[in-house]
Amino acid sequence: MEITVDIKALEDKARLIRISILKMLTLAGSGHTGGSLSAADIVTALYFYKMRYNPKEPLWKERDRFILSKGHAAPLLYATLSMAGYFDAQLLKTLRKIGSPLQGHPNSKSLPGIEISTGSLGQGLSVANGIALGLRLDGINSRVYCLLGDGEIQEEQVWEAAMTAAHYHLDNLCAIIDNNGLQIDGPVKEVMRIDPLPQKWGAFGWHIIEIDGHNMEEIVNAMDEAETIKGKPAVIIAHTTKGKGVSFFEGRVEYHGIAPTPEELSKALKELGEI
Repeated sequence: MEITVDIKALEDKARLIRISILKMLTLAGSGHTGGSLSAADIVTALYFYKMRYNPKEPLWKERDRFILSKGHAAPLLYATLSMAGYFDAQLLKTLRKIGSPLQGHPNSKSLPGIEISTGSLGQGLSVANGIALGLRLDGINSRVYCLLGDGEIQEEQVWEAAMTAAHYHLDNLCAIIDNNGLQIDGPVKEVMRIDPLPQKWGAFGWHIIEIDGHNMEEIVNAMDEAETIKGKPAVIIAHTTKGKGVSFFEGRVEYHGIAPTPEELSKALKELGEI
C-alpha cells in the first residue's frame, strides 16, 4: 500500500517547532539559535514521517533511534520530543534552569526519548555505529539516524566512524549532515574546509544523497531512499541555512550560540505566522 505524505502538515509542524525553539531560548536567555533552526525541517521529517517510536514506551526495543550528535541543538530535540508526546510542553519553559531535565545539551538520564547524552562534538556517529551493530546482533529490524553539524565533521573521530560504518556494512544506519556553512568561529570553509563532501563520504564507502534541507519533499524522499540501500550506510547531505525561518537570523554566524531578545522574538513570531 502506498503511503501518502502530507507535505504541508510536515511543514506546519516544522514551523511550530521553530516557534517553540525561539520561545524557550528567549525565556532561558541563552542557547543555540542558528543550528536549532537550520535542522528543524530534517528532524520534523524524522519524527513525524519516518521513524518508529512509542512515547509511552520510550525504551521499546523495536524503536528507531535518533542521535543528535550536534548536541548544542538540544532546543530542537526538546521541542520535537514534546510535540511527539514524550512530555508536556510546559516543561519547555524550564530550558537551562537549575534542576530542569532540559539542559543545554541532551541528558539521556533525565529525559525520556533521548538515546544518548551528546554535546562533545564528533562522538555521535561512533555511538550510532555501536547501536546499529547491536541491533543487527540482536536481530532487531530498526534503523539509526545520526544528525551531525558540518563544523562538527572537522573532528577526525567522525571519519574513523565513517570508515567503521562502511567496513561493517551498516545499512541500518543513516547519517544526516546539517550543512549550513557556519560554525561558532565563522564560515566552515574558512575555519577548516570540509568540501567536497559527496566525494569524501563516497570514498569512505557510503551511499550519497544530496538535498535541499528545507525542501520537505526532498527530505522525505531522501529518507525513503536511504532505507532502500543495502550493504552500505547512507548519508544525506542536507544543504541548509543557519537560522532558517527568521529573516534576520538567517545566515548570521553571531546567532550560532546566542538567544533572541524579547524584541527579536516578537518580530520572529510574526514572521513565523503565530497569531
